[in-house]
Amino acid sequence: MRESTANPPTTGHPAESMRPPAPRPAARTGRLLTRLNAWWIACLAQRPRPGLDRGMSTAEYAVGTIAACAFAALLFKVVTSTEVQEMLTTLVNRALNTAD
Repeated sequence: MRESTANPPTTGHPAESMRPPAPRPAARTGRLLTRLNAWWIACLAQRPRPGLDRGMSTAEYAVGTIAACAFAALLFKVVTSTEVQEMLTTLVNRALNTAD
């Protein structure tokens, strides 16, 4: 009768837990590699390929341009308000008068 090497008998010694795992049978490793290969092929098939999303960059540029224009309009409104103009004028006058 052949003795299995997958689960060798233990002696109860503390170093038993540090023993490296038993090697896997070749058939099981082959199945694992086959499944890994199938998974990798599926991942590659789901990747977007160049040329399939031609309209995407145009839409992204349009949204970015609209957002930039909205931010510029908001900034213009803030800077042209009387309070901010007074603060900027005071800041510039103070900076120019420090040399005196």
